[in-house]
Amino acid sequence: MRALLPYLRHHRGTLVAVGVLSLFAAGASLVQPVLVRDVLDRVTGHRPVTGPVVLLVGLLLVGAALRAVRDYLLQRTGEGVVLTTRRRLARHLLLLPIAEYDRRRTGDLLSRVGADTTLLRVVVTSGMFEIVTGVVMVAGALIAMAVLDPALLAVALVALLIGMAVAISASRRTRGLSEQAQARLGEMTSAVERSISAARTIRASGAEEREATGVARGAEEAYAAGMRLARLEAIVGPVADTAIQGAFLLVLGVGGVRVASGAISVGSLVAFILFLFFLAMPLGQALHAYRQLQTGLGALQRIEEILEVPTETAGDSTRTPQITASQPAAVTFDRVLFNYPGESPVLHDLSFEAPRGSRIALVGPSGAGKSTVLALIERFYEVTGGRILVDGIDVREMPRSALRARLGYVEQDAPVLAGTVRENLLLTRPDASDAELAAALEQVNLSKLGLDVQVGEGGVLLSGGERQRLAIARTLLTNAPILLLDEPTSNLDARNEAALRDAIASAATSRSLIVVAHRLSTVVDSDRIVVIDGGRVVAAGSHTELLDESPLYRELATHQLLVS
Repeated sequence: MRALLPYLRHHRGTLVAVGVLSLFAAGASLVQPVLVRDVLDRVTGHRPVTGPVVLLVGLLLVGAALRAVRDYLLQRTGEGVVLTTRRRLARHLLLLPIAEYDRRRTGDLLSRVGADTTLLRVVVTSGMFEIVTGVVMVAGALIAMAVLDPALLAVALVALLIGMAVAISASRRTRGLSEQAQARLGEMTSAVERSISAARTIRASGAEEREATGVARGAEEAYAAGMRLARLEAIVGPVADTAIQGAFLLVLGVGGVRVASGAISVGSLVAFILFLFFLAMPLGQALHAYRQLQTGLGALQRIEEILEVPTETAGDSTRTPQITASQPAAVTFDRVLFNYPGESPVLHDLSFEAPRGSRIALVGPSGAGKSTVLALIERFYEVTGGRILVDGIDVREMPRSALRARLGYVEQDAPVLAGTVRENLLLTRPDASDAELAAALEQVNLSKLGLDVQVGEGGVLLSGGERQRLAIARTLLTNAPILLLDEPTSNLDARNEAALRDAIASAATSRSLIVVAHRLSTVVDSDRIVVIDGGRVVAAGSHTELLDESPLYRELATHQLLVS
């Protein structure tokens, strides 16, 4: 509950108003049995009833109006809490360390933003205030019933308390079962997201039935978790209803005897039964609200579990880097060690320099650690040992925003976002003009694409080469002084590869360039080629030097027919 309070802080005024309205509505309801008794006593005493009847009808209407306004304010507050939570959670998810995305499933994260935040609405709209209002109604009804007939009150409480004790005891398991149900739902969503994102591969592999079976298995586990929660709630409801019905029957029986003996009047018995109704109804509502509250708090716990994960920028340096032209190198790796959490080392004592204005190529066999080098420069991960300098400053001493403002990065898979070509280009330069966007497309030989052309989900409406060139155009548009390109020509034909090499060469005249390449033909004219194998630098030099000095480089060149 303490974790819930920050979500309600911005709605304090509305919640106070709701509380006041709830108290007045409860008061209007509690006065009604007294007026009913008065009407019945006046009827039996042959006295006029116009005044009490008018007042009773007025209270009914006032109570209904108060509850309507209260419920609207609660619904609005609930929607506001959901909106605020989704904004906060979405922002937090986008700022999580890359390692968190590596170890978590996308569908489960989506479930927390969607399904879990929706359950918070229940906590506000029918959780807390039903319990609070129920307490007021129960307290008022108990006092009035004690005044009317303490003996009947004792009879009613015995039945109610036994049933409620059993129901509340069972309800305590609701939160745990709700968390399990939401977790299974997140796993099922992950399975669906996995299957949809790889739909073409699944179809081509004839794996539709196997994937459907996997999704169905996740749905069955979610169903089983939901049924466990449903079975518990199915027990709680009838137990509470039985207790309430038993209390009414006992009161009617014992009350009839007391009326017959003259201990109480018919009007008092009717008023007592109405107060019993006002006692039992809030108890049932409060019990239902308690179960919903537990469900909502279970969802809140899943949300808080994500929000408690430190963001990538938590503890980031606030130092403003002072970059001067006299500093010796754009990028320096100084005896860098790195391993992914729980895995064996990927880089071992890795050292090399990329001087300002130079073109450096990283080559080597698959799995050598070349792409990891670029990820470490971007600070997607932190080095395990050693240091990385950008413009002479340790990257750990720079705010990530300042670091990445100096870097243009093209990933190996060249991701393209759903939307238009314009929206993809504006991702890196939101203030760029149409002329600048068109020039960037011209640089990568994509001028045939219009700025308003839709690219589809993940760029599916473009070819692999077009996606790659669009990603490169997006990066070239940044004018970042250091470019990091991971396999920039892997999906290109010879013609587009030549055009792109010219574009990169043109861009590199005023920038530092680090390129990861499997295709050596794209980097033979680099200022320096660094050969990496097993996470170590095994050779470095020009293309000609490496052919003479590096057996691994010569082997790679021979396989790619660069030498005979």
